Amino acid sequence: MTRTTLRSCSVGERYSLGERPSALAVGAFLVAALLLAGPLSAQEQPLAFQGATLVPIAGPPIQDGVLVVHRGEITAVGAAGEVDMPGNAEVRDVSGMYIMPGMVDTHSHIGGGDGGDRSAPIHGEVRILDALDARHDRIRTARAGGVTTANIMPGSGHLMSGQTAYVKLRDGRTIYDLLLCDDVRTEICGGMKMANGTNPIGSPPFPETRARSAALVRAKFVEAQQYAGRVQDANGDPEQVPARNLELETLMEILDGRRIVHFHTHRHDDILTAIRLSEEFGFRVVLHHVSEAAMVAPEIAAAGVPSSIIVIDAPGGKLEAVNLTFDAGAALEEHGADVAFHTDDPITDSRVFLRSAGLSVRAGMSREAALEALTLAGARMMDLEDRVGSLEVGKDADFVLLTGDPLSVYTRVQETWIDGIRVFDLDDPEDRAYAVGGYGVTPDQGGHHHGMGGH
Repeated sequence: MTRTTLRSCSVGERYSLGERPSALAVGAFLVAALLLAGPLSAQEQPLAFQGATLVPIAGPPIQDGVLVVHRGEITAVGAAGEVDMPGNAEVRDVSGMYIMPGMVDTHSHIGGGDGGDRSAPIHGEVRILDALDARHDRIRTARAGGVTTANIMPGSGHLMSGQTAYVKLRDGRTIYDLLLCDDVRTEICGGMKMANGTNPIGSPPFPETRARSAALVRAKFVEAQQYAGRVQDANGDPEQVPARNLELETLMEILDGRRIVHFHTHRHDDILTAIRLSEEFGFRVVLHHVSEAAMVAPEIAAAGVPSSIIVIDAPGGKLEAVNLTFDAGAALEEHGADVAFHTDDPITDSRVFLRSAGLSVRAGMSREAALEALTLAGARMMDLEDRVGSLEVGKDADFVLLTGDPLSVYTRVQETWIDGIRVFDLDDPEDRAYAVGGYGVTPDQGGHHHGMGGH
């Protein structure tokens, strides 16, 4: 995926068609420009953080470390005395703190989006990006938890509820400021959300049994295979190319491996069904939730399938999650399966995402694997490991300053940075409200609050 270069128009460009700006409009523009000058100018000058314990994920922790960022990228990582400090760098002493990569949430519902409706159980053509609000308050609470990259999904009440969106939680005005793609018309901007188990079961046209659920999915992929065959046989001949079908075009992207399926599944038998479907049709899949992962960890590992697990859930709210245990991560790690964590926000509040690692370590997961599950493992499950998930030279300058050890219950997220720009600061009163406020900190608990700063 390519980098998106954001561009702001000048007053002159904005009114180039002859519209004369009012004094109020000019004044508002100048105020906005002054507010933006700080973070943007910081990009032009290297910024160095020194004295913290660095948690690179790609390597062992570095005591008394130095992290240098410039123009949105990490330019140096290492121990003090081993890093060539740029002569013009702005240096911040952050001794006593920890710095780790920005956290990657592989499964979130922030942004106020939705998905397919009740007209059919399969909605492969639906895009969550068409329903996301870039100024939604839950984006701010996620940043308060140190989340910098997220896979925002439609819900799981369908066998296929729509296309997900891979986003950076930038301080954006529109969805285009958040998306990790440049052109929504020609690029793949996320994965595909699928589900099995009880969520998509209902009255017709929805399936009434698990077996019927799998049969409907298989039939849809067979239809997509046939459509792909007709496209291939046409060989570009406009007279032979079949009529466009947005859903089947999307399933073709799944079949040829370009779009990843993110599969909601809880019970051990449902987990094996999801794996079976992926093997039959050859698509890439990430298992999500997998409450009973420990029961079939050898099978998951043998299939080479990664799992994005939820640790802090509400088993009382869903019978399928009754066997959820904290040792799912440990069991998957023991058998060599790739594992990441997610919040399913609002199921788990993004602000306590770090706790998933701590609880999993308590249940037997290694410290290294648990921290990787918050960061680099999730990046791999979204094909973003070359950009995010670790502190390495050349990667995006997405990182989190912590007040202490990442696994300590007393540790707080002090600052969150995305592309070298600070997007959360615990010392800022408005940011702090999003970090420490209880239920209802936002006007409708996840609704719209477009107040100060345009949020």
